[in-house]
Amino acid sequence: MLRSMYSGVSGMRGFQTKLDVIGNNIANVNTVGFKAGRVMFQDILSQTVSGVTAPEAGTSGGVNAKQIGLGVSIASIDTVHTAGSAMTTNQVTDLRIDGDGFFVVSAGDGTEQMLTRAGNFTLDAARQLVTTDGMFVLDQGGAPITLDDTVTAFTIGQDGMILGVTADGQAEFGPIAIAKVVNPSGLEKVGGNLYRMTVNANPDGEFELLTANDPEAGTGAIISGQLEMSNVDLTAEFTEMIVAQRGFQANSRIITTSDEILQEVVNLKR
Repeated sequence: MLRSMYSGVSGMRGFQTKLDVIGNNIANVNTVGFKAGRVMFQDILSQTVSGVTAPEAGTSGGVNAKQIGLGVSIASIDTVHTAGSAMTTNQVTDLRIDGDGFFVVSAGDGTEQMLTRAGNFTLDAARQLVTTDGMFVLDQGGAPITLDDTVTAFTIGQDGMILGVTADGQAEFGPIAIAKVVNPSGLEKVGGNLYRMTVNANPDGEFELLTANDPEAGTGAIISGQLEMSNVDLTAEFTEMIVAQRGFQANSRIITTSDEILQEVVNLKR
């Protein structure tokens, strides 16, 4: 069979994957804290028809190898962790990290700690700071953040400290924990705007609970009353969609042409 046919099939599979990633990016264009993905390609091992010949000074020249490529494969599907635009909500529990770091949340004591950039938090009936899915927002000690019943109002500082107003004066809670990740692209997406730590994101797959706005740790400041929106650029996504569509069409044409050539070969004997 023709090599070009299998090369075309690999190209169609690759561009189909690219379209899948683009579709997911566009679907999450308004998802708080969402980070877009991108697909990178690499060529498959080439078949060597003839090898290299070394040159001999004054006698003969060198000859390059003859190689035929066998198609394309997916090199990586990266998550692009650039900052999304800020949306002002004036809601105290809406938080945005201005810089590096992730919020740390958990479903309860003893459960796995997850990371997120989505700061659309709320206070539940027990006055606990939780996500929209009911997961606890953790403080630097790894405990859920709970406000006393005596607190009538509160503000959140850039360092993550919650300053509550009570009848007797003021009370502090927190600070809200921030986790620093060496390689954010190495985090595993688990849905619900959550990431799971992996051994390629941080050494040994572990992270430390830090405070926000710490120059030594390199964590960003927490901005109350704002949310970080998706970093999806619709202009770039639609451009990439056109490229993927035309690439898919071109590879399908390779398969069609290869099929016509095979038909001609079969018709040689009648």
